[in-house]
Amino acid sequence: MTRLLGVLWDRLSIYLPIILMGLFALATLWLIRSTPVAMDAIAGKPVRHEADYFLRNFSIRTFDTRGQLKSEVFGAEARHFPDTDTLEIDRVRSRTFSETGRLTVATANRAISDAAGDEIQLLGNVHVVREPQPGQSAAARPPLEYRSEFLHVFPDSERLKTHLPVLITQGADRFSGNSMAYDNIGEIFELKGQVRGILHPRKGR
Repeated sequence: MTRLLGVLWDRLSIYLPIILMGLFALATLWLIRSTPVAMDAIAGKPVRHEADYFLRNFSIRTFDTRGQLKSEVFGAEARHFPDTDTLEIDRVRSRTFSETGRLTVATANRAISDAAGDEIQLLGNVHVVREPQPGQSAAARPPLEYRSEFLHVFPDSERLKTHLPVLITQGADRFSGNSMAYDNIGEIFELKGQVRGILHPRKGR
């Protein structure tokens, strides 16, 4: 199993940091913070767990210095809760482009972010897809896909984890475990529980 995980790391270490950065695009949701909010605390009124503003069917885009699209985040509805200073987004979808134009797409039923955008939770049908390099066929380098019911992302420390079962696939290669933790800075990838993996030899060019 140690050898299998070593091979797993060799194959995925190239892609997981990029997937991680793709998920960091969700932090751009905090641009919504520029939206005026209701003044709940006037006259010392206690703050209840009620949304003070909503956004429906929205999208947020970020661009690089050349005007090229870097990331795009869509949501069916966003709600800001002043008592916890958190933002909840329903049916969230993010698209992130690398410097070479490679696309990473992340979707989930719901996302929750704290005020600073340094802790993001993706909940329900979490699906991350890393597409092939532009001009490269899916047969030569299949998309890398990640599926789980939960993903906890920590952008500042470049970590992500889930305590729920996870499935990682790339073409016919499959890896699964009962939980996962990834540290981009330390380059440590860890699957726990009933870890299983299927690796197929790469065909020569």
